[in-house]
Amino acid sequence: MITTPRTGLRVAHNPVLPGFHPDPSIIRVDGAFVVATSTFQWFPGVALHRSTDLVTWERLPHPLTRHAQLDLRGVPDSGGVWAPCLSQVDGVFHLVYTNVLGYNVDGFYDTPNFHVQSSSLHGPWSDPVPLHSRGFDPSLFHHDGRSWLLSMQWDHRPGRLRFAGILLQEFDRATRTLVGEPELIFTGTDLGLTEGPHLYHRDGWFYLVVAEGGTSWNHAVTVARSRSLTGPYAADPTGPMLTSAGRPGLELRKAGHGSLVADEDDRWFLAHLVGRPVDGAGHCMLGRETAIQRVDWVDGWPRVVGGTPATSVPVPEDYPPTEAATAPLTDLGPEWQTVRRAPDPSWLSVTERPGAVRLRADQSPASRHDVSLLARRQQATTTAFTVTIEAEPTHFQQMAGLIHYYDSALWHWLQLTHDERVGRCLTVLSCDHGTLTDPLAGAVVPWPHAGPVRLRAEVEGTELRFSAARLDGPWQRVGPSLDASTLSDEHAARSAVAGGTGTAVEGFTGAFLGVCATDLTGRRMVCDVLDAG
Repeated sequence: MITTPRTGLRVAHNPVLPGFHPDPSIIRVDGAFVVATSTFQWFPGVALHRSTDLVTWERLPHPLTRHAQLDLRGVPDSGGVWAPCLSQVDGVFHLVYTNVLGYNVDGFYDTPNFHVQSSSLHGPWSDPVPLHSRGFDPSLFHHDGRSWLLSMQWDHRPGRLRFAGILLQEFDRATRTLVGEPELIFTGTDLGLTEGPHLYHRDGWFYLVVAEGGTSWNHAVTVARSRSLTGPYAADPTGPMLTSAGRPGLELRKAGHGSLVADEDDRWFLAHLVGRPVDGAGHCMLGRETAIQRVDWVDGWPRVVGGTPATSVPVPEDYPPTEAATAPLTDLGPEWQTVRRAPDPSWLSVTERPGAVRLRADQSPASRHDVSLLARRQQATTTAFTVTIEAEPTHFQQMAGLIHYYDSALWHWLQLTHDERVGRCLTVLSCDHGTLTDPLAGAVVPWPHAGPVRLRAEVEGTELRFSAARLDGPWQRVGPSLDASTLSDEHAARSAVAGGTGTAVEGFTGAFLGVCATDLTGRRMVCDVLDAG
Protein backbone atom coordinates (compact mmCIF):
# COMPACT_ATOMS: atom_id res chain seq x y z
CA MET A 1 0.00 0.00 0.00
CA ILE A 2 1.17 3.50 -0.83
CA THR A 3 -0.44 6.27 1.14
CA THR A 4 0.07 9.98 1.71
CA PRO A 5 -0.82 12.20 4.69
CA ARG A 6 -4.37 13.55 4.77
CA THR A 7 -5.21 17.16 5.53
CA GLY A 8 -8.57 18.89 5.96
CA LEU A 9 -8.72 19.25 2.18
CA ARG A 10 -8.76 16.09 0.09
CA VAL A 11 -5.36 16.20 -1.56
CA ALA A 12 -3.15 13.80 -3.49
CA HIS A 13 0.50 14.41 -2.70
CA ASN A 14 2.90 13.82 -5.55
CA PRO A 15 4.42 11.54 -6.41
CA VAL A 16 1.44 9.32 -5.64
CA LEU A 17 3.55 6.25 -6.49
CA PRO A 18 6.94 7.03 -4.93
CA GLY A 19 10.02 5.13 -5.98
CA PHE A 20 10.68 3.47 -9.33
CA HIS A 21 7.26 3.60 -11.06
CA PRO A 22 7.79 5.15 -14.51
CA ASP A 23 5.75 5.49 -17.72
CA PRO A 24 2.24 5.37 -16.20
CA SER A 25 -0.76 4.21 -18.21
CA ILE A 26 -4.01 5.01 -16.38
CA ILE A 27 -7.61 3.84 -16.86
CA ARG A 28 -10.89 4.19 -14.98
CA VAL A 29 -12.80 0.97 -14.30
CA ASP A 30 -15.52 -0.03 -11.82
CA GLY A 31 -15.26 3.23 -9.87
CA ALA A 32 -11.48 3.10 -9.48
CA PHE A 33 -8.34 4.30 -11.18
CA VAL A 34 -5.76 1.70 -12.22
CA VAL A 35 -2.19 2.55 -13.22
CA ALA A 36 0.27 0.29 -15.02
CA THR A 37 3.98 1.16 -14.89
CA SER A 38 7.22 -0.15 -16.35
CA THR A 39 9.33 -2.75 -14.55
CA PHE A 40 12.30 -3.05 -16.96
CA GLN A 41 14.54 -6.00 -15.90
CA TRP A 42 12.54 -6.74 -12.75
CA PHE A 43 10.27 -9.79 -12.49
CA PRO A 44 7.27 -10.20 -12.37
CA GLY A 45 6.55 -7.76 -15.17
CA VAL A 46 4.38 -4.61 -15.13
CA ALA A 47 3.38 -3.03 -11.82
CA LEU A 48 -0.35 -2.41 -11.26
CA HIS A 49 -1.83 -0.06 -8.65
CA ARG A 50 -5.49 0.67 -7.92
CA SER A 51 -7.05 3.64 -6.14
CA THR A 52 -10.60 4.86 -5.58
CA ASP A 53 -9.50 8.28 -4.28
CA LEU A 54 -6.15 9.05 -6.02
CA VAL A 55 -4.62 9.42 -2.53
CA THR A 56 -4.04 5.86 -1.32
CA TRP A 57 -2.90 3.22 -3.81
CA GLU A 58 -3.20 -0.54 -3.48
CA ARG A 59 -0.69 -2.78 -5.20
CA LEU A 60 -2.30 -5.42 -7.40
CA PRO A 61 -0.70 -8.66 -8.60
CA HIS A 62 1.64 -8.29 -11.56
CA PRO A 63 0.17 -9.47 -14.88
CA LEU A 64 3.36 -11.07 -16.26
CA THR A 65 4.17 -13.79 -13.78
CA ARG A 66 5.35 -16.66 -15.97
CA HIS A 67 8.53 -17.19 -17.92
CA ALA A 68 6.35 -17.93 -20.96
CA GLN A 69 4.92 -14.41 -20.72
CA LEU A 70 8.20 -12.63 -20.11
CA ASP A 71 11.74 -13.86 -20.72
CA LEU A 72 14.17 -11.42 -19.09
CA ARG A 73 17.27 -13.60 -18.79
CA GLY A 74 20.17 -11.79 -20.42
CA VAL A 75 18.35 -8.52 -21.14
CA PRO A 76 20.57 -5.45 -20.70
CA ASP A 77 20.38 -3.24 -17.67
CA SER A 78 17.33 -1.00 -18.12
CA GLY A 79 16.07 -3.38 -20.80
CA GLY A 80 13.02 -5.58 -20.37
CA VAL A 81 9.51 -4.14 -19.94
CA TRP A 82 9.18 -0.60 -21.27
CA ALA A 83 6.02 1.55 -21.13
CA PRO A 84 3.13 -0.93 -20.85
CA CYS A 85 -0.37 0.23 -21.79
CA LEU A 86 -3.44 -1.06 -19.96
CA SER A 87 -6.92 -0.74 -21.43
CA GLN A 88 -10.37 -2.32 -21.08
CA VAL A 89 -13.10 -2.87 -23.66
CA ASP A 90 -16.15 -5.16 -23.70
CA GLY A 91 -15.27 -6.60 -20.29
CA VAL A 92 -11.73 -7.64 -21.26
CA PHE A 93 -8.50 -6.07 -20.02
CA HIS A 94 -5.78 -5.68 -22.62
CA LEU A 95 -2.11 -5.12 -21.89
CA VAL A 96 0.53 -4.37 -24.51
CA TYR A 97 4.20 -4.02 -23.65
CA THR A 98 7.71 -4.06 -25.06
CA ASN A 99 10.37 -6.51 -23.90
CA VAL A 100 13.56 -4.68 -24.86
CA LEU A 101 16.23 -7.28 -25.61
CA GLY A 102 18.89 -4.79 -26.66
CA TYR A 103 19.23 -1.11 -27.43
CA ASN A 104 21.89 1.20 -28.77
CA VAL A 105 21.29 4.85 -29.56
CA ASP A 106 23.59 4.62 -32.58
CA GLY A 107 22.13 1.44 -34.01
CA PHE A 108 19.46 -1.19 -33.57
CA TYR A 109 16.81 -1.41 -30.90
CA ASP A 110 15.50 -4.98 -30.54
CA THR A 111 12.01 -4.24 -29.25
CA PRO A 112 9.48 -7.07 -29.64
CA ASN A 113 6.01 -5.96 -28.56
CA PHE A 114 3.40 -8.31 -27.09
CA HIS A 115 -0.29 -8.49 -26.18
CA VAL A 116 -1.86 -10.30 -23.22
CA GLN A 117 -5.43 -10.17 -21.97
CA SER A 118 -7.56 -11.15 -19.01
CA SER A 119 -11.15 -10.88 -17.78
CA SER A 120 -9.86 -9.69 -14.40
CA LEU A 121 -7.12 -7.35 -13.22
CA HIS A 122 -6.12 -10.11 -10.82
CA GLY A 123 -5.58 -12.53 -13.71
CA PRO A 124 -4.85 -15.03 -14.91
CA TRP A 125 -3.43 -13.27 -17.95
CA SER A 126 -3.10 -15.07 -21.26
CA ASP A 127 0.08 -16.16 -22.93
CA PRO A 128 1.53 -13.35 -25.04
CA VAL A 129 0.95 -12.81 -28.74
CA PRO A 130 3.82 -11.11 -30.61
CA LEU A 131 2.91 -7.93 -32.47
CA HIS A 132 5.91 -6.22 -34.09
CA SER A 133 9.38 -4.86 -33.37
CA ARG A 134 9.11 -1.58 -35.32
CA GLY A 135 9.60 0.45 -32.16
CA PHE A 136 8.67 0.62 -28.50
CA ASP A 137 5.97 2.13 -26.24
CA PRO A 138 2.91 0.31 -27.65
CA SER A 139 -0.63 1.33 -26.69
CA LEU A 140 -4.14 0.31 -27.71
CA PHE A 141 -6.97 2.64 -28.68
CA HIS A 142 -10.56 1.35 -28.78
CA HIS A 143 -13.27 3.26 -30.68
CA ASP A 144 -16.60 2.34 -32.28
CA GLY A 145 -16.07 -1.40 -31.89
CA ARG A 146 -12.58 -1.41 -33.39
CA SER A 147 -9.07 -1.22 -31.96
CA TRP A 148 -5.74 0.20 -33.09
CA LEU A 149 -2.18 -0.31 -31.94
CA LEU A 150 0.12 2.69 -31.65
CA SER A 151 3.87 2.81 -31.07
CA MET A 152 6.82 4.99 -31.82
CA GLN A 153 8.94 3.98 -34.83
CA TRP A 154 12.71 3.47 -34.49
CA ASP A 155 14.93 4.23 -37.49
CA HIS A 156 18.29 2.50 -37.12
CA ARG A 157 19.77 3.81 -40.38
CA PRO A 158 22.87 6.00 -39.96
CA GLY A 159 22.12 9.65 -40.52
CA ARG A 160 18.37 9.29 -39.98
CA LEU A 161 16.16 10.63 -37.23
CA ARG A 162 16.06 7.81 -34.68
CA PHE A 163 12.65 8.71 -33.25
CA ALA A 164 10.84 8.50 -36.56
CA GLY A 165 7.26 9.24 -35.57
CA ILE A 166 4.12 7.55 -34.29
CA LEU A 167 2.64 4.53 -36.09
CA LEU A 168 -1.02 3.46 -36.10
CA GLN A 169 -2.26 0.04 -37.21
CA GLU A 170 -5.57 -1.73 -36.73
CA PHE A 171 -5.66 -4.57 -34.19
CA ASP A 172 -8.22 -7.37 -34.48
CA ARG A 173 -9.22 -8.24 -30.91
CA ALA A 174 -10.88 -11.51 -31.93
CA THR A 175 -7.75 -12.95 -33.54
CA ARG A 176 -5.26 -10.80 -31.62
CA THR A 177 -3.49 -9.90 -34.83
CA LEU A 178 -2.55 -6.72 -36.65
CA VAL A 179 -4.55 -5.86 -39.76
CA GLY A 180 -3.36 -4.02 -42.85
CA GLU A 181 -0.32 -1.76 -42.95
CA PRO A 182 0.81 0.77 -40.33
CA GLU A 183 0.35 4.47 -41.00
CA LEU A 184 2.68 7.23 -39.82
CA ILE A 185 0.30 9.71 -38.15
CA PHE A 186 2.61 12.15 -36.31
CA THR A 187 6.28 13.06 -36.50
CA GLY A 188 6.39 15.22 -33.39
CA THR A 189 7.28 18.83 -32.60
CA ASP A 190 10.56 20.69 -32.34
CA LEU A 191 11.09 19.09 -28.93
CA GLY A 192 11.92 15.84 -30.74
CA LEU A 193 12.35 12.31 -29.34
CA THR A 194 8.64 11.62 -29.83
CA GLU A 195 7.46 8.45 -28.06
CA GLY A 196 4.92 7.11 -25.54
CA PRO A 197 1.74 7.60 -27.64
CA HIS A 198 -1.79 7.39 -26.22
CA LEU A 199 -4.94 8.20 -28.19
CA TYR A 200 -8.32 9.53 -26.95
CA HIS A 201 -11.60 10.69 -28.51
CA ARG A 202 -13.67 13.63 -27.22
CA ASP A 203 -16.21 15.94 -28.81
CA GLY A 204 -15.42 14.78 -32.33
CA TRP A 205 -11.66 15.21 -31.95
CA PHE A 206 -8.95 12.54 -31.73
CA TYR A 207 -6.29 13.59 -29.20
CA LEU A 208 -2.80 12.14 -29.41
CA VAL A 209 -0.74 12.43 -26.22
CA VAL A 210 2.99 11.78 -26.61
CA ALA A 211 6.18 12.08 -24.61
CA GLU A 212 8.89 14.31 -26.05
CA GLY A 213 12.21 15.88 -25.17
CA GLY A 214 13.88 12.71 -23.88
CA THR A 215 13.44 11.04 -20.50
CA SER A 216 15.53 13.48 -18.45
CA TRP A 217 15.45 17.21 -17.66
CA ASN A 218 13.81 18.27 -20.96
CA HIS A 219 11.03 15.69 -20.76
CA ALA A 220 7.51 16.86 -21.70
CA VAL A 221 3.94 15.81 -22.46
CA THR A 222 2.72 17.08 -25.83
CA VAL A 223 -0.85 16.93 -27.16
CA ALA A 224 -1.88 16.98 -30.83
CA ARG A 225 -5.37 16.63 -32.26
CA SER A 226 -7.17 15.76 -35.49
CA ARG A 227 -10.72 15.32 -36.76
CA SER A 228 -9.54 12.13 -38.46
CA LEU A 229 -8.10 9.08 -36.74
CA THR A 230 -5.22 8.91 -39.19
CA GLY A 231 -4.47 12.62 -39.10
CA PRO A 232 -3.03 15.02 -39.88
CA TYR A 233 -2.45 15.88 -36.22
CA ALA A 234 -1.68 19.45 -35.16
CA ALA A 235 0.07 20.11 -31.85
CA ASP A 236 -1.38 22.42 -29.21
CA PRO A 237 -0.13 25.88 -30.27
CA THR A 238 0.54 26.89 -26.65
CA GLY A 239 3.28 24.28 -26.37
CA PRO A 240 3.65 21.21 -24.11
CA MET A 241 0.79 20.26 -21.87
CA LEU A 242 3.29 19.59 -19.09
CA THR A 243 7.04 20.02 -18.61
CA SER A 244 9.55 20.99 -15.94
CA ALA A 245 12.25 21.88 -18.48
CA GLY A 246 14.10 25.07 -17.64
CA ARG A 247 12.64 25.15 -14.11
CA PRO A 248 15.45 23.90 -11.83
CA GLY A 249 13.67 25.23 -8.75
CA LEU A 250 10.79 22.78 -9.04
CA GLU A 251 10.62 19.91 -6.58
CA LEU A 252 9.28 17.58 -9.28
CA ARG A 253 11.55 17.40 -12.32
CA LYS A 254 11.72 15.30 -15.51
CA ALA A 255 7.93 15.67 -15.91
CA GLY A 256 6.73 13.79 -18.96
CA HIS A 257 5.34 10.55 -20.42
CA GLY A 258 1.70 11.07 -19.53
CA SER A 259 -1.64 9.31 -19.86
CA LEU A 260 -5.11 10.88 -19.59
CA VAL A 261 -8.18 9.55 -17.78
CA ALA A 262 -11.68 10.81 -17.04
CA ASP A 263 -14.16 9.80 -14.37
CA GLU A 264 -17.91 9.37 -14.84
CA ASP A 265 -18.50 13.10 -14.29
CA ASP A 266 -16.04 14.11 -17.02
CA ARG A 267 -13.37 15.19 -14.52
CA TRP A 268 -9.98 14.63 -16.14
CA PHE A 269 -6.56 13.77 -14.76
CA LEU A 270 -3.08 13.22 -16.12
CA ALA A 271 -0.80 10.49 -14.78
CA HIS A 272 2.83 11.20 -15.65
CA LEU A 273 6.34 10.45 -14.52
CA VAL A 274 8.63 12.73 -12.49
CA GLY A 275 12.04 12.58 -10.83
CA ARG A 276 13.13 14.09 -7.51
CA PRO A 277 16.82 15.06 -7.23
CA VAL A 278 18.32 14.34 -3.81
CA ASP A 279 21.35 16.60 -4.22
CA GLY A 280 22.68 19.57 -6.17
CA ALA A 281 24.16 17.27 -8.78
CA GLY A 282 20.67 16.13 -9.77
CA HIS A 283 20.83 12.48 -8.72
CA CYS A 284 17.33 10.94 -8.63
CA MET A 285 17.99 7.80 -6.60
CA LEU A 286 14.33 6.84 -6.34
CA GLY A 287 14.13 6.62 -10.10
CA ARG A 288 11.28 8.01 -12.14
CA GLU A 289 8.05 8.12 -10.14
CA THR A 290 4.36 8.54 -10.94
CA ALA A 291 2.45 11.77 -10.24
CA ILE A 292 -1.14 12.93 -10.85
CA GLN A 293 -2.36 16.33 -12.12
CA ARG A 294 -5.82 17.85 -12.61
CA VAL A 295 -6.68 18.60 -16.23
CA ASP A 296 -8.99 21.36 -17.51
CA TRP A 297 -10.31 21.64 -21.05
CA VAL A 298 -9.59 25.07 -22.50
CA ASP A 299 -10.50 25.99 -26.09
CA GLY A 300 -10.73 22.31 -26.98
CA TRP A 301 -7.37 21.36 -25.47
CA PRO A 302 -6.52 19.46 -22.26
CA ARG A 303 -4.38 21.69 -20.06
CA VAL A 304 -2.57 21.35 -16.73
CA VAL A 305 -2.67 24.58 -14.74
CA GLY A 306 0.64 26.37 -15.24
CA GLY A 307 1.94 23.56 -17.39
CA THR A 308 4.26 22.38 -14.59
CA PRO A 309 3.89 19.52 -12.07
CA ALA A 310 2.24 20.42 -8.76
CA THR A 311 3.29 18.63 -5.58
CA SER A 312 -0.25 18.73 -4.12
CA VAL A 313 -3.39 18.21 -6.18
CA PRO A 314 -6.97 18.60 -4.88
CA VAL A 315 -9.11 15.56 -5.64
CA PRO A 316 -12.92 15.23 -5.55
CA GLU A 317 -14.39 14.83 -2.08
CA ASP A 318 -16.95 12.32 -3.38
CA TYR A 319 -14.32 9.71 -4.18
CA PRO A 320 -14.55 6.89 -1.61
CA PRO A 321 -11.39 6.06 0.37
CA THR A 322 -9.20 3.26 -0.88
CA GLU A 323 -9.11 0.07 1.16
CA ALA A 324 -5.71 -1.60 1.09
CA ALA A 325 -3.96 -4.26 3.15
CA THR A 326 -0.40 -5.42 3.72
CA ALA A 327 0.85 -9.00 3.54
CA PRO A 328 3.55 -10.93 5.43
CA LEU A 329 6.94 -11.48 3.83
CA THR A 330 6.24 -15.12 3.01
CA ASP A 331 3.28 -14.11 0.84
CA LEU A 332 5.79 -12.39 -1.45
CA GLY A 333 3.36 -9.62 -2.23
CA PRO A 334 3.73 -7.54 -5.40
CA GLU A 335 6.10 -5.09 -3.69
CA TRP A 336 8.77 -7.82 -3.79
CA GLN A 337 10.52 -8.46 -7.10
CA THR A 338 13.38 -10.49 -8.48
CA VAL A 339 15.83 -9.43 -11.14
CA ARG A 340 15.51 -11.03 -14.61
CA ARG A 341 14.44 -14.33 -13.09
CA ALA A 342 11.05 -15.94 -12.56
CA PRO A 343 10.65 -17.29 -9.01
CA ASP A 344 10.61 -21.09 -8.92
CA PRO A 345 11.46 -23.74 -6.29
CA SER A 346 14.92 -24.31 -7.76
CA TRP A 347 16.10 -21.11 -6.11
CA LEU A 348 13.26 -19.52 -4.11
CA SER A 349 10.78 -21.17 -1.76
CA VAL A 350 8.30 -19.96 0.86
CA THR A 351 7.41 -23.47 2.04
CA GLU A 352 10.69 -25.31 2.72
CA ARG A 353 11.18 -23.45 5.98
CA PRO A 354 7.90 -22.28 7.50
CA GLY A 355 7.87 -18.57 8.22
CA ALA A 356 10.89 -17.84 6.05
CA VAL A 357 11.79 -17.21 2.44
CA ARG A 358 14.52 -19.62 1.35
CA LEU A 359 17.00 -18.52 -1.30
CA ARG A 360 19.47 -20.89 -2.90
CA ALA A 361 22.56 -18.91 -3.71
CA ASP A 362 23.52 -18.63 -7.36
CA GLN A 363 25.35 -16.16 -9.61
CA SER A 364 26.74 -12.81 -8.51
CA PRO A 365 24.73 -9.57 -8.64
CA ALA A 366 26.88 -8.61 -11.64
CA SER A 367 25.21 -11.36 -13.67
CA ARG A 368 22.40 -10.78 -16.16
CA HIS A 369 21.03 -14.28 -15.79
CA ASP A 370 20.53 -16.35 -12.61
CA VAL A 371 20.86 -14.03 -9.62
CA SER A 372 19.22 -15.02 -6.33
CA LEU A 373 18.03 -11.56 -5.36
CA LEU A 374 14.76 -10.52 -3.75
CA ALA A 375 14.17 -6.79 -3.25
CA ARG A 376 11.69 -3.94 -3.00
CA ARG A 377 11.85 -0.36 -4.20
CA GLN A 378 13.38 2.40 -2.12
CA GLN A 379 10.46 4.83 -1.79
CA ALA A 380 11.80 7.65 0.37
CA THR A 381 15.02 9.64 0.36
CA THR A 382 15.40 8.95 4.08
CA THR A 383 14.68 5.34 4.96
CA ALA A 384 15.88 2.29 6.86
CA PHE A 385 15.68 -1.31 5.69
CA THR A 386 16.39 -4.31 7.92
CA VAL A 387 16.68 -8.01 7.13
CA THR A 388 17.29 -11.04 9.28
CA ILE A 389 19.06 -13.86 7.48
CA GLU A 390 20.55 -17.24 8.33
CA ALA A 391 23.30 -18.76 6.19
CA GLU A 392 26.46 -20.81 6.68
CA PRO A 393 29.17 -19.70 4.25
CA THR A 394 32.33 -21.84 4.41
CA HIS A 395 34.27 -20.24 1.53
CA PHE A 396 34.96 -16.69 0.38
CA GLN A 397 32.99 -17.42 -2.80
CA GLN A 398 29.86 -17.93 -0.70
CA MET A 399 28.14 -14.75 0.46
CA ALA A 400 24.68 -13.52 1.40
CA GLY A 401 23.36 -10.28 2.75
CA LEU A 402 21.63 -6.95 2.36
CA ILE A 403 22.05 -5.27 -1.01
CA HIS A 404 21.31 -1.72 -2.13
CA TYR A 405 20.91 -2.34 -5.86
CA TYR A 406 20.35 -0.30 -9.01
CA ASP A 407 21.49 -2.72 -11.72
CA SER A 408 24.18 -5.31 -12.42
CA ALA A 409 26.87 -2.61 -12.55
CA LEU A 410 25.81 -0.37 -9.64
CA TRP A 411 25.28 -1.66 -6.10
CA HIS A 412 26.46 -1.76 -2.45
CA TRP A 413 26.37 -5.10 -0.60
CA LEU A 414 26.76 -5.89 3.11
CA GLN A 415 27.74 -9.58 3.15
CA LEU A 416 27.89 -12.44 5.56
CA THR A 417 30.74 -14.51 4.13
CA HIS A 418 33.86 -16.52 5.03
CA ASP A 419 37.47 -15.37 5.15
CA GLU A 420 40.37 -17.80 5.42
CA ARG A 421 41.99 -15.57 8.08
CA VAL A 422 39.10 -15.35 10.55
CA GLY A 423 36.35 -17.65 9.29
CA ARG A 424 32.77 -16.40 9.40
CA CYS A 425 32.71 -12.64 8.93
CA LEU A 426 31.00 -9.54 7.56
CA THR A 427 32.33 -7.38 4.78
CA VAL A 428 31.13 -4.82 2.26
CA LEU A 429 31.53 -4.87 -1.51
CA SER A 430 30.60 -2.02 -3.86
CA CYS A 431 30.28 -1.97 -7.63
CA ASP A 432 30.50 1.19 -9.74
CA HIS A 433 30.04 0.68 -13.48
CA GLY A 434 31.28 -2.88 -13.11
CA THR A 435 34.39 -2.07 -11.05
CA LEU A 436 34.47 -3.72 -7.63
CA THR A 437 35.77 -1.81 -4.62
CA ASP A 438 36.25 -2.79 -0.99
CA PRO A 439 35.11 0.00 1.36
CA LEU A 440 36.77 -1.83 4.27
CA ALA A 441 40.16 -1.72 2.47
CA GLY A 442 40.84 -5.42 2.92
CA ALA A 443 39.62 -5.66 6.48
CA VAL A 444 36.73 -7.83 7.62
CA VAL A 445 34.47 -7.83 10.67
CA PRO A 446 34.75 -11.23 12.41
CA TRP A 447 31.29 -12.65 13.07
CA PRO A 448 31.71 -15.90 15.02
CA HIS A 449 28.12 -15.84 16.29
CA ALA A 450 26.10 -18.81 15.08
CA GLY A 451 22.52 -18.45 13.94
CA PRO A 452 20.67 -15.53 12.39
CA VAL A 453 22.19 -12.11 11.83
CA ARG A 454 20.33 -8.83 11.49
CA LEU A 455 21.54 -6.45 8.80
CA ARG A 456 20.44 -2.84 8.34
CA ALA A 457 20.81 -0.17 5.68
CA GLU A 458 20.11 3.45 6.57
CA VAL A 459 19.81 5.86 3.68
CA GLU A 460 19.75 9.60 4.23
CA GLY A 461 19.89 11.52 0.98
CA THR A 462 23.05 10.37 -0.75
CA GLU A 463 24.54 8.73 2.35
CA LEU A 464 24.29 4.97 2.97
CA ARG A 465 25.29 3.35 6.27
CA PHE A 466 25.41 -0.39 6.97
CA SER A 467 25.03 -2.01 10.42
CA ALA A 468 24.76 -5.51 11.84
CA ALA A 469 23.53 -7.11 15.07
CA ARG A 470 22.86 -10.42 16.74
CA LEU A 471 19.20 -11.17 17.42
CA ASP A 472 19.58 -10.03 21.03
CA GLY A 473 22.44 -7.57 20.57
CA PRO A 474 23.01 -3.91 19.77
CA TRP A 475 23.66 -2.55 16.30
CA GLN A 476 27.25 -1.98 15.25
CA ARG A 477 28.40 -0.05 12.18
CA VAL A 478 30.04 -2.02 9.38
CA GLY A 479 32.29 0.05 7.15
CA PRO A 480 32.28 3.75 6.30
CA SER A 481 29.42 5.80 4.90
CA LEU A 482 28.92 5.08 1.21
CA ASP A 483 27.75 7.19 -1.71
CA ALA A 484 24.18 6.13 -2.45
CA SER A 485 23.90 8.59 -5.34
CA THR A 486 25.69 6.06 -7.53
CA LEU A 487 22.37 4.18 -7.57
CA SER A 488 20.69 6.61 -9.95
CA ASP A 489 19.85 7.07 -13.61
CA GLU A 490 22.16 10.05 -13.75
CA HIS A 491 25.20 8.17 -12.44
CA ALA A 492 24.38 5.21 -14.66
CA ALA A 493 24.50 7.53 -17.67
CA ARG A 494 28.01 8.82 -17.11
CA SER A 495 29.81 5.88 -18.62
CA ALA A 496 27.20 3.16 -18.96
CA VAL A 497 27.03 1.52 -22.37
CA ALA A 498 23.71 0.23 -23.60
CA GLY A 499 23.66 -3.53 -23.92
CA GLY A 500 27.43 -3.67 -23.45
CA THR A 501 28.38 -2.00 -26.73
CA GLY A 502 27.85 1.31 -28.44
CA THR A 503 27.06 4.78 -27.20
CA ALA A 504 26.33 5.63 -23.58
CA VAL A 505 22.70 6.17 -22.59
CA GLU A 506 21.10 6.95 -19.26
CA GLY A 507 19.60 4.31 -17.02
CA PHE A 508 15.88 4.03 -16.48
CA THR A 509 15.27 2.24 -13.17
CA GLY A 510 15.84 3.16 -9.50
CA ALA A 511 17.27 1.97 -6.19
CA PHE A 512 16.06 -1.26 -4.57
CA LEU A 513 16.77 -2.72 -1.11
CA GLY A 514 16.78 -6.45 -0.54
CA VAL A 515 18.68 -9.69 -0.08
CA CYS A 516 21.19 -11.28 -2.44
CA ALA A 517 22.81 -14.71 -2.06
CA THR A 518 25.76 -15.83 -4.20
CA ASP A 519 27.62 -19.13 -4.32
CA LEU A 520 30.31 -19.60 -6.93
CA THR A 521 31.43 -22.99 -5.54
CA GLY A 522 28.50 -24.83 -7.08
CA ARG A 523 27.18 -25.96 -3.69
CA ARG A 524 24.11 -23.65 -3.79
CA MET A 525 24.35 -22.39 -0.21
CA VAL A 526 20.99 -21.86 1.48
CA CYS A 527 20.08 -18.39 2.75
CA ASP A 528 16.91 -18.12 4.82
CA VAL A 529 15.30 -14.70 5.06
CA LEU A 530 13.47 -14.64 8.38
CA ASP A 531 12.33 -11.03 8.28
CA ALA A 532 12.64 -8.04 5.96
CA GLY A 533 11.24 -4.56 5.74
